[in-house]
Amino acid sequence: MRGMLAQAALAAAVLLAPAAPRSPEGRMTPSRTVVYARHGMVASAHPLASRIGVEILQKGGTAVDAAIAVNAALGFLEPVANGVGGDLFAIVWDPRTGKVHGLNGSGRAPMAARADRVPAEKNGTIPLFSPYSWTVPGAVDGWFTLHGRFGKLPMKDLLAPAIRAAEEGEPVPQVIAEAWARSEPRFKDKPGFAETFLPGGRAPREGEIFKNPGLARTYRALAEEGRDAFYKGAVAEALDAFSKKVGGFLRWEDMAAHRSEWVEPISTTYRGATLWELPPNGQGITALQMLNLLEGYDLRALGPASPDFWHLLVEAKKVAFEDRARFIADPAMARVPVKGLLSREYARERAKRIDMAKAASELPPGNPRFGEGDTTILATADGDGMMVALIQSNYTGFGSGYALPGWGFGLQDRGAQFDLAPGRPNSLLPGKRPFHTIIPALVTRDGKPWIAFGLMGGDMQPQGHVQILVNLLDLGMNLQEAGDAPRFYHTDSSEPTGTHMADGGRLALEPGVPKAVREELARRGHRLHEVSTGAFGGYQAVARDPVTGVLAGASESRKDGCALGF
Repeated sequence: MRGMLAQAALAAAVLLAPAAPRSPEGRMTPSRTVVYARHGMVASAHPLASRIGVEILQKGGTAVDAAIAVNAALGFLEPVANGVGGDLFAIVWDPRTGKVHGLNGSGRAPMAARADRVPAEKNGTIPLFSPYSWTVPGAVDGWFTLHGRFGKLPMKDLLAPAIRAAEEGEPVPQVIAEAWARSEPRFKDKPGFAETFLPGGRAPREGEIFKNPGLARTYRALAEEGRDAFYKGAVAEALDAFSKKVGGFLRWEDMAAHRSEWVEPISTTYRGATLWELPPNGQGITALQMLNLLEGYDLRALGPASPDFWHLLVEAKKVAFEDRARFIADPAMARVPVKGLLSREYARERAKRIDMAKAASELPPGNPRFGEGDTTILATADGDGMMVALIQSNYTGFGSGYALPGWGFGLQDRGAQFDLAPGRPNSLLPGKRPFHTIIPALVTRDGKPWIAFGLMGGDMQPQGHVQILVNLLDLGMNLQEAGDAPRFYHTDSSEPTGTHMADGGRLALEPGVPKAVREELARRGHRLHEVSTGAFGGYQAVARDPVTGVLAGASESRKDGCALGF
């Protein structure tokens, strides 16, 4: 595998999940029906986390309160994907203002980080599972920033269910247990990992009870002392000492300087709906570009039984990902041509690169005008009209594999997404945010909120967002069917780390894609290969009927979770 981002995506995709049910003809069928409710809805990757979110809503909490409580619970229940050692992004529909709000809770490179101080991999990238890949963990500040603007219940009430669960322990479900077991050989010798995540010297098996008193300690400090307990207090001090011990760049001063940022979401229209994403340093703009490329094609007429349908989606992905590799970076430290990348004129020009007869082996990035100026996803909605999509991640499952002794959480490896070559948009610089893969999304129609959703999984995420929208808007599927339908996953495109696609990359298709389609795609030059089910991502969504206000929920059949409402 060429790029470290692609390597990271497949490392996280080791989070195997059972495939959704299939009919005798091989077509994927919905794993369950859509969940409906009137007063609140939560969809997440663990049933207990969803239940905790509903309980917060029932106590009068907002959708943001529920999202924070769910995310805190998942940090304990699903440590293979997320935790307070990682970053956070959120997109919120506020019914009071009738606007979409975005929060960038990603951390920055330590001030001591320098490219010439990093022992690069053979392909010139930052080692994933090393302290050189650490950036400031942004999730906790993200919680408190969201809560300060949109929360209602006290933070101690939001953290209490996760504290109780971490102290008393909970059984580990199937998908999470499989991911944990697969991570054990990679991380068992990393400092702090075994004592935190391998009770009795091994990963907990399916159905076994896992406890994390160290994480409960961290959450208690947050409940009692606020966000400064993490960024200026005992946790920050412990991180400083741990980083020095293992050779990392992260220091107390880096933690103390961190702040989340409110950002203006960006959008495009597609088939009468508007998809809202967060702007760079994340890759949400790539999903918008893909939709712009596809809008001129009649995907409904083609349909998923046609090779042209899949070929078109994959080739649009390749085109958009070349721009992703070339332009997406921290806008505070690089010029990112957001308006140019999203213009319809630019999309029409880039669409000319798509050859319906053969798969592209290599593509150049475009020349847009510079205008002015494993991961977990959860979705919540409350009875007052607020909707939230919150995504939070360690990056590659357990992240770097290093865990802070005594505090119950691992440290992310987001810094591995920097480019070590100097002078490029995503080049590593002190205090800079790296290119980021995790992207929450929200869809509106006629100016009213419709769906808050996301689809976890590294570089699968923009591909997944587009496939969900195509399933809903082109193929007429319902909220659950759109997530259960077969997907493609194309990898080994050029990456923001500096690697370059020269052989067309590789294409994986879920079993529901017909054999005849596979054969024709191979004939056109697509390099087909097999990956685990987890590589195709993990979707969670909540929706609101704009007329009746009835809420709907859907949860990824490839994960352990569920949607619950009341």
